[in-house]
Amino acid sequence: MTGSVAATGGSVSRLYFAIVGDTRPPNVDQTAEYPTAIIDAIFSDVTGLSPQPSFIVGTGDYQYASTTGTESSPQIALYMQARAKFPGQVFPAMGNHECTGYTDSNCGSGNPDGVTPNYSNFLSMMLGPIQQTNPYYAIKVAASDGSWTSKIVIVAANAWDSGQSSWLATTLAEATTYTFVVRHEASEANTAPGVTPSDAIIAQYPLTLEICGHTHDYSHSGNKIVIGNGGAPLSGGADYGFGLVQQRSDGAIVVDEIDYTTGAPDPSFHFVVTPTGTLTQ
Repeated sequence: MTGSVAATGGSVSRLYFAIVGDTRPPNVDQTAEYPTAIIDAIFSDVTGLSPQPSFIVGTGDYQYASTTGTESSPQIALYMQARAKFPGQVFPAMGNHECTGYTDSNCGSGNPDGVTPNYSNFLSMMLGPIQQTNPYYAIKVAASDGSWTSKIVIVAANAWDSGQSSWLATTLAEATTYTFVVRHEASEANTAPGVTPSDAIIAQYPLTLEICGHTHDYSHSGNKIVIGNGGAPLSGGADYGFGLVQQRSDGAIVVDEIDYTTGAPDPSFHFVVTPTGTLTQ
């Protein structure tokens, strides 16, 4: 692995990044129950990989705090303390808990739920360090030798408006070898205001992987994956861990789920896709 990815993008010898899912306490304002030990271990595990991934994407929900209380900032601070264990860039997507906590919430100036403390703290504490002012953004990562290009497109389904809609269409229309879309809610969670309209836009363009969270487990269907096991209370039989995305020498993308205690991949999850998202071997 050579090259690097900064807050604004970069160039590397091959694509290699991790995915960290939902991280929050079991109940509202339970900051004392924040899963610090789990998220500390996950970021330490990613940092300890050899080679080390170039960057990490987060699938949302870094807090579970009342919008009328004062626990949002302390919870995000705990996440950022764990995040500091990884020396590279982390590109977080917004979750519903970064708005009001409800899946159908819609934050931002001019939107029904407005600017909540949860939303403001997410923007300032998590996106400020990577020079982003909107909850939706794109990062470009290209090959050091110019042989391929990629974009990581972060969609904010709980801050959806016409501006984001136009931005998403324009961003996806720019041709790249690989396109990774990161959004908190998968298509099934269609009460989130931006899920159905962003799905309609995404369907018009090539897609390598769609990366989501929201449900506290991990799974994949075709080239759409869910990684939500970053410390929030688990659903199903999943264990905590993180996703790993690697570009193979033939250009295919290999996707794995890594257990945070053993460091072992789950063979039942492992799959490979082409740059255009077709399952392959």
